[in-house]
Amino acid sequence: MPATLTSLGCRPRLSQPRCPSSAIGPAAKSPRFWEMSSKRCLLTVHAHPDDEASKGPATVARYHAEGVHTVLVCCTGGEEGEILNPAVVLGEGEGLGSRREGELANAAAAIGYDEVVMLGYRDSGMPDSDANKREDAFWNAPFDEAVGRLVKVIRRTHPQVIVAYPDEQTEYPHPDHIRAHEIAVAAFEAAADPDLYEDAGEAFEVSKLYYTVWPALRMVKLHEKHLELGLESPYDEKFLERLSRRREEHFTTTISVDGFGHVRDDALRAHATQIDPTSSFWFGLPDEVRHGVHPFDHYNLARSRIGPLESEEDDLFSGIS
Repeated sequence: MPATLTSLGCRPRLSQPRCPSSAIGPAAKSPRFWEMSSKRCLLTVHAHPDDEASKGPATVARYHAEGVHTVLVCCTGGEEGEILNPAVVLGEGEGLGSRREGELANAAAAIGYDEVVMLGYRDSGMPDSDANKREDAFWNAPFDEAVGRLVKVIRRTHPQVIVAYPDEQTEYPHPDHIRAHEIAVAAFEAAADPDLYEDAGEAFEVSKLYYTVWPALRMVKLHEKHLELGLESPYDEKFLERLSRRREEHFTTTISVDGFGHVRDDALRAHATQIDPTSSFWFGLPDEVRHGVHPFDHYNLARSRIGPLESEEDDLFSGIS
């Protein structure tokens, strides 16, 4: 079943009504929603279309396969991205944002998201760019407003677990990634407070907040596998130097995603404007080889309402009854 796409912004999104006045679309009142609200729910917060395909898609696919209700919140439309695939040409009058929105829908379906919520902001671009000065840019949105939009999603969908970006963003300090992190942390706290955002629904306590971990360990192993097979590695010295600084990275939670590597591939390829399917960076090894190289995703537990960790976890829902 394809994901339900809903929007919190004033721009129409696919077939969604303009400026919905309650909740976030028809799913909020459907019997199926209420049936699912008693189940486990995983909510992920991403900045742009394609981020969901490169940061933990196999984890989401695994939990979806196990019956977890999966929700993607995408903060912007990715309007300021570049076309990185030479085979893609936009049609006359077609904007990159509308194309990327369609790609997001396809990627979300490939991953197994049950619902995609567009938070309704515009891509902020990089610092000092013209896009970064726009009033409708995510970076320039009133912080309380952005947090409130996410709080409304949390209170409606009742996730036990939220996955967001880490506080450390120095390697790629995109304003939208920074702001996505900030509103996720704030919304995790605010959603539980009945005195905040009273018009956003009944207060709800999310049990755990995780940060994604950039897969340096996997990338190092992919590089080594290229060399082992006598293939030229697509990772240059500068890239490998960055990886070497992160090989001792810490993570609290390791999720086995064995058997879900193809999902990551399908989701990446769905973003045709951003991913060249002939790129050796993403697809330099045969599928069956690449999928067997470090089939794990890693996360750091950032907030927990169920007590401290006693040992490294292998389940995002560990300790949640």
